[in-house]
Amino acid sequence: MRLRIEHATTYTYDLAARSIMQTLRLTPRSSEAQQVRDWRVETDVDARLHRSEDAFGNVVHTLYTEQPTQTLTVKVFGEVETTDTAGVLPPGQETLSPLVFLRDTALTRADRRIADFVGGLEAAVPLDRAHRLMARVHAAVAFEVGVTSPTHTAAEVLELGRGVCQDHAHVFIAGARRLGLPARYVSGHLMRGDGQDDQEAAHAWAEAWIEDLGWIGFDPANGICVTDHYVRVATGLDYLGAAPVRGASYGGGGERMSVRLSVRDADAQQSQQQA
Repeated sequence: MRLRIEHATTYTYDLAARSIMQTLRLTPRSSEAQQVRDWRVETDVDARLHRSEDAFGNVVHTLYTEQPTQTLTVKVFGEVETTDTAGVLPPGQETLSPLVFLRDTALTRADRRIADFVGGLEAAVPLDRAHRLMARVHAAVAFEVGVTSPTHTAAEVLELGRGVCQDHAHVFIAGARRLGLPARYVSGHLMRGDGQDDQEAAHAWAEAWIEDLGWIGFDPANGICVTDHYVRVATGLDYLGAAPVRGASYGGGGERMSVRLSVRDADAQQSQQQA
């Protein structure tokens, strides 16, 4: 499947910020599951962009503005050709041992509630353990926008019983690690199955390490494993390590952010244009 992605993040300040620095994890990498055919990162102000790679193997751009700025838009767009691998991430890009992803973080620490939530899954074989955990998270946390923030922990989300894809991923990760399965956070994009191309935010899911199989993508927000409708962009121990945009500004005050995103089937779009 050939997916066309356009993603713009706009920051507006009450007063012009003297300087802005942002870390952008917005660029996917090619693998057997996805081939990046074209990808660009652009800004609408004078800025420097430095490309590097972080400890998790993510492509990172560091942005520095060159002048006082009242509005800043970072836009990424391109095409990615995806292949359905039944959720399995083909090997070849790993820079770290899977054991690294057994580490707890403040956002994914398993408390007694998490421990009780995964009770009874220990006896299952690892792959079945992960599938059953995904089903439990999907059933326990209703999808609802606006009730959580990036600072909500997995335990808090489970107690609340509501959240967005980021929260589903954190609960899954906390539960998987409690069960002895290395797990990590994934940020990326999803072409929805309801025909809605325009979206309000990027997507997030989790990957669990299954011995003899490798990393497998689980999307507890939708209750399915990853398919060719997904574009994988960045990974981390939790949201903070894979967030699309993180940064700080000096001066300006009153920061507001808006996001525009579309994920389309490029082949279907081309056929419609030719019809």
